[in-house]
Amino acid sequence: MFRRTFWFTTGVAAGVWATTKVNRKLKQLTPESLAATAANKALETGARLKDRAVGFALDVRDNMAQREAELQDALGIDEDPALPAPRRFAAIENSTHPRYVQTTTYPYDRNEDH
Repeated sequence: MFRRTFWFTTGVAAGVWATTKVNRKLKQLTPESLAATAANKALETGARLKDRAVGFALDVRDNMAQREAELQDALGIDEDPALPAPRRFAAIENSTHPRYVQTTTYPYDRNEDH
């Protein structure tokens, strides 16, 4: 009698465990869950790539500065503080300037044919 109860209880426990496992796997395979998993993986990959790119850019900048200093020492060039400031460009161009005024006018709207 006890053997039958033991095996019945074992079978019920195995059935509950298997049902729970299958239900969890089915929930993982829903489209929403797959989309969320893919989005999380993409974010993680993007963060890793960004970290590597930033590290690479910093290494390049450091090596560039080092090589520039070596070249300046080799050529005997001292940095000249009297160099002109770098040229600045306007963020918004002046639309009334003759360079930006549209001289060609069309008698029709080119988009009205579409």
